[in-house]
Amino acid sequence: MSVKIVIDSSADTADGIKDRFETVALPIFFGDEKFIDGVNITHSEFYEKLKSSEHLPKTSQATPYDYSEVYRKITERGDDAVVLTISKKLSGTYQSAVIAAEDYKGQVYVVDSDTVTIGAGVLAEYALLLADAGMSAKEIAETLETAKKRVRLIAMVDTLEYLRKGGRISKTVAFAGELLSFKPVICVEDGEVKLLGKAHGAKNGNNLLEQEINKAGGVDFDMPVLLGYSGTDSTMLHRYIEDFSKLWAGHVGLNISEIGSVVGTHAGPGAIAAAFFSNK
Repeated sequence: MSVKIVIDSSADTADGIKDRFETVALPIFFGDEKFIDGVNITHSEFYEKLKSSEHLPKTSQATPYDYSEVYRKITERGDDAVVLTISKKLSGTYQSAVIAAEDYKGQVYVVDSDTVTIGAGVLAEYALLLADAGMSAKEIAETLETAKKRVRLIAMVDTLEYLRKGGRISKTVAFAGELLSFKPVICVEDGEVKLLGKAHGAKNGNNLLEQEINKAGGVDFDMPVLLGYSGTDSTMLHRYIEDFSKLWAGHVGLNISEIGSVVGTHAGPGAIAAAFFSNK
């Protein structure tokens, strides 16, 4: 018997471990067209479609049935499961996972990650390490409940356009932001997206990003670390890594992940992000 780690498609993980997870899809709708990230639409295709679309696509939560099907397959093999979901403050997916788990007591344990995208990615990677170390599903779930309090997700958004389209900010603020080249730096805290600051231009945005990483307690490099970008071009992220190389000095082989369609819908292309366990 082994422990399987289940995530949903809002979680973005390092390329080398993607196949080790069981993934429950959160669909994306462009009008009447339904897409599943990585199944019938690639990341590149999604961002090209996002840029050309007049309206934001709509995202949908996973259903209890979606989770039940995954739980059934895992338990029929004699395995247990630990389920990490997108923050329940951002989606009803957590509730769907919990409802489905009622029929699998003692076999399936659900944990609200309290985060999303690469933030959930580093927590999921840690869950794999715990499973590889021989922990039971119950022990892993209990450990994650404590460890998730140290996870930090900090990002700089390139444009306010998609936040405006999604109703997160007013048209006036969006217009002023684009005119003055504001680069919003945001985080996920207590399961919610919060604005940390606005920088004038990409260079100041990178400075603010570094300041917020240090303010959050710095990076615990003994735990999983993941950098992410949205869109089809990772130039901005690699420029950030080079400009602030002292932050990553001595830590080669940083894992980088593309930010998928669920979060990319609201962040838009050109966002860069860092997810890590804080030293605090």
